[in-house]
Amino acid sequence: RKILPPGEDVLDIFDFTFPENGLVAYKGRDSIGEQSIQVHLGEEKLKNLINFCLKYMADIDIPVKRGTFIEFRKGMINVSPVGRNCSQTERDAFEVYDKEHHIRRDFVNALREKFADYGLTYSIGGQISFDVFPEGWDKTYSLNYVGHIPEIHFFGDKTFKGGNDYEIYESDRTIGHSVTSPDETMAICKELFFKD
Repeated sequence: RKILPPGEDVLDIFDFTFPENGLVAYKGRDSIGEQSIQVHLGEEKLKNLINFCLKYMADIDIPVKRGTFIEFRKGMINVSPVGRNCSQTERDAFEVYDKEHHIRRDFVNALREKFADYGLTYSIGGQISFDVFPEGWDKTYSLNYVGHIPEIHFFGDKTFKGGNDYEIYESDRTIGHSVTSPDETMAICKELFFKD
């Protein structure tokens, strides 16, 4: 993720852009693909999933809860037990709390058990949330649009099994780099692509 100066748009900077794991895809400014979890699952299954998440989160005892616990996106649902409206300080505190108490891991396990027949993947990413999407709709989905590119490097921080970068990091179609910060990513890019 990059915050751009006013007036700049990521669609103008890169040849290809893949928001939402590549389920929404652009070549320059032109839309070249889009998938919908709503269409894929159907409204009844989607409501069952969302209702279960809301009930589960109501019973979680964590230090703080804020707002926007479920973010409905085009190709996935993002679930945040602490709430996406938390402050950066609360986000950092939840990340530490979650590492000790495994809130997201246990939540994902409950979803896997309850919705085993829905064909869903659960992917823990970032500090405060996890994504829910149909099997096969992970970040490797974006590779469907760039088969003509002979060498693709992927940089991610959640490259462990169950992390939201795992599948594309492990893909035989990419050269994966596990990183811990934007600075580390830049250092590797400079070494790989900008040697003197």
